[in-house]
Amino acid sequence: EWIILILVVGLVLLNVPIGFALALTASFTMLILGIDLLTVPLRLFNGADNFPLLAIPLFVLTGSLMNSAGISQRLINFASALVGFIRGGLAMVNIVTSMFFAEISGSAVADAAALGSILIPAMRKKGYPLDFSAAVTSASATCAIIIPPSIPMIIYAVMAETSIVKLFMAGVIPGIMAGGSLMLLSDR
Repeated sequence: EWIILILVVGLVLLNVPIGFALALTASFTMLILGIDLLTVPLRLFNGADNFPLLAIPLFVLTGSLMNSAGISQRLINFASALVGFIRGGLAMVNIVTSMFFAEISGSAVADAAALGSILIPAMRKKGYPLDFSAAVTSASATCAIIIPPSIPMIIYAVMAETSIVKLFMAGVIPGIMAGGSLMLLSDR
């Protein structure tokens, strides 16, 4: 285990590109362990042939399309109409929009990137501290891990060979509770 880490770090320190360092280390490890290198393409194909895993790049694509098409701004306007009038409204708008975005993209990273670039400057304009704005944005983006269709839930379901639908059903109420809790805490 340590030899693999030392080999990767050593190759990177010798200015070998990271991709090549990982590939060389993996090949070296497979040779030492006696794994036939001809089975690697078959395993890669079998992993890529898994139908539920196809949803992951499609969710990422959806999030990217939403951001470039201006749907993110429309979600913000909708959330603002729902909760923008409440005390601490812009922070709550951030959380509600993040929950809506999570339901569409399934990615916390896409959520934070798409909404943070719009909402953090807006919150700064309204007088919210920068650290509070960033904290609300990042905390609300993590709801995407719980709220279906969650990419980590899909990966877990595939790896554990369990039902994706049951995991999605189990994530709805905790996701709403997490968002509601964040909204209660963001009242300033």
